[in-house]
Amino acid sequence: MSFFSKQFIDVIHWTEPAEGILAYRYPMEDMEIQNGGQLTVRDSQMAVFVNEGQVADVFAPGLHTLSTQTLPILTYLRNWDKAFKSPFKSDVFFFSTRLQTDQKWGTATPITIRDKEFGAVRMRAYGIYAYRIADPKVFYQKVSGTTASYHVSELEGQLRNTIVGRMTDMFANSAVAFLDLAANQLQLGQNMLAALKPVFADLGLSLETFVVENISLPDELQKLLDKRIGMNMIGDMSRFTQFEVAQSIPIAAANEGGGAAGIGVGLGAGLSMAQQMMSSMSAAAPPPAAPPAAPMAAAPGGAPAAAGAGTKFCISCGKPIPKAARFCSECGGAQQ
Repeated sequence: MSFFSKQFIDVIHWTEPAEGILAYRYPMEDMEIQNGGQLTVRDSQMAVFVNEGQVADVFAPGLHTLSTQTLPILTYLRNWDKAFKSPFKSDVFFFSTRLQTDQKWGTATPITIRDKEFGAVRMRAYGIYAYRIADPKVFYQKVSGTTASYHVSELEGQLRNTIVGRMTDMFANSAVAFLDLAANQLQLGQNMLAALKPVFADLGLSLETFVVENISLPDELQKLLDKRIGMNMIGDMSRFTQFEVAQSIPIAAANEGGGAAGIGVGLGAGLSMAQQMMSSMSAAAPPPAAPPAAPMAAAPGGAPAAAGAGTKFCISCGKPIPKAARFCSECGGAQQ
């Protein structure tokens, strides 16, 4: 009666009910697979038979008839020659082999590297990658095991930390300066793809794509870099100072700090800035060329005259001045 009370499975198949399932164990409790049963493996799936703790076989997509011809290893484990008297009981695992896309990676804390231009630099990076199960037998033996189901989220931390560890080595051994990394993100992603493929393959996975979306500095270092970039864009500091002073004059003059005193302070500040601007402009401008000296008139006997015919002498200091001048240009004394 125990034989007739058993449930026999004729068709085994699985459809993914949701995203993110990598492995699924077909429910086999109190059920046995009938000799000649059908196994349906859909595209983007593979199936693994495990009997008494041993991987019996791996099935690719297609419709498979389960018999001693399709599972010869079970002939040794179970005597199928007795037909229905000895159906076999085995664990069947389905594995999703489609791409697991938009998997995110990123540095939880900045990575400190040696940069040839800035010295020591702390930097951050993030991006996306895509992988799939390539060898379900290896994945079953090393990762998923006999769990009822295994999800992408359970593997995410392991893969992300592995990626960040390799990324640190890649940055540390790179001869590319930080400012040039943005122009080499595509090449960096290809290098990371080649470096990580063996690591993923060791888990039965195939890394298909790896993208570096962004490489940046922490906020405090980014502000310093922005200041440096701004200084490089300014170029001539003296001209920039003149421009800043000129822009500040109307602001300072319009600053009403309280009545006439505020206006006076504003005007004083404006005049002070104007003087600074004029001093800066004078320092930047080349000195004017000296006017040519007036020829000395010749005195009788061939001696040069002390002053020209249109000059006279200051009554205070005796310096030659124009005859029509009322004040001396040297001492400022009044003339008759």
